[in-house]
Amino acid sequence: MQNTAPGFRAVLRQRSCSRLLIASVTGRMALGMVPVALILTAQRDGHNLATASALAALYGLCPAVGLPLLGRLADLRGLPLPCYAGAALVTTALGTLALAGTSHLPLAVVCVVLAGAGCPPLEGALRSLWPTVLPDDAYVRTAYTLDSSTQEIVYVAGPALAIATATTLSPAAALALAAALTLAGSLAFATARPARTWRAAPRQRDRLGVLRPPAMRPLLIALVFLGSTVGALDVAAIAVATRQGASWLAGALPAAFSAAGLIGGVLFARLKPTTAPVRQHLLRLAAVFTAGWLPLLVPLPAPAVLALALLPGAMFVPLLTVASLTVTRLAPPGTSTEAVGWMSSAMRLGVAGGTALAGPLGGRFTLPLTAAAVCTLLLAPRTAPASTPAAA
Repeated sequence: MQNTAPGFRAVLRQRSCSRLLIASVTGRMALGMVPVALILTAQRDGHNLATASALAALYGLCPAVGLPLLGRLADLRGLPLPCYAGAALVTTALGTLALAGTSHLPLAVVCVVLAGAGCPPLEGALRSLWPTVLPDDAYVRTAYTLDSSTQEIVYVAGPALAIATATTLSPAAALALAAALTLAGSLAFATARPARTWRAAPRQRDRLGVLRPPAMRPLLIALVFLGSTVGALDVAAIAVATRQGASWLAGALPAAFSAAGLIGGVLFARLKPTTAPVRQHLLRLAAVFTAGWLPLLVPLPAPAVLALALLPGAMFVPLLTVASLTVTRLAPPGTSTEAVGWMSSAMRLGVAGGTALAGPLGGRFTLPLTAAAVCTLLLAPRTAPASTPAAA
């Protein structure tokens, strides 16, 4: 393995890598746009905030079901088919919502479910392709970090783009734009040569599939708790902003967390790969991530809260990167795309759960701290055999 870790630019200069990454991010932009666009559309159509939020939450949960299924289809039949099928389903569902609105609630619910469950498995597909288009493991490690970092773009730029489009044009236009981006990104990704020619390794007939390795199950449960820290953070930001009379903090805190994640990803990619076992590497990252929440338990002025949120934010992408590499390493042959689908499902369930619990608990930072601590405990003992070298 090379002594100097390749940077993001080195990865993007490799064949097809820029196209694959840009197409994947474009195709996933709807995941950040649609929840906001749904709330604005529902409110325009006369629904109260509770109904509007329920539609957004339903959309957020449905990919947790669809992504593993479409990922398995990709592993069995190749990448283009689930990308085309998912894009067609999402485009049709969001297009219907843009035209018909949410006034007829049963129709809206069906469209929301289809739009969420049909999300093309672009994240899993991209991670299945990295080893085939990059020269060695060091490049793959950097590519995973780059991919994890760009997820922050989806969930920061997506809502902003939806709000800008809804304000400038209409909420329906925001839904239509999300549909168009899904279609364009999926087509650009699926028609790239690496995606067209990729085939998964032969897989054994096994009903458990990805879940068969004993270490996979605690890892996925740990990722549920990791996701819940993000869901709880959004509510905590609103709660602390309300308590301190600093309305600007409600949006600034999640944005600062995400921006720190981008910076943390860049710095992590520059580090020389460690030779420590995977479970030790994950444990160290998770422990620092957990410790980063401790100062936020102390009542502090809004600017200090914003500054202190940068530490857990900066650790989030490195931790997610190593967890992603571990998921794909643990996945049985021929299940790489499905494995990432399960990982995405775990994170989404965690985000939804963290959001749901944070409100009744008063939006305190105790919840993300507790979730991070449980994540650390789950990662520590059984993530990988002690003799397995770290991938990051």
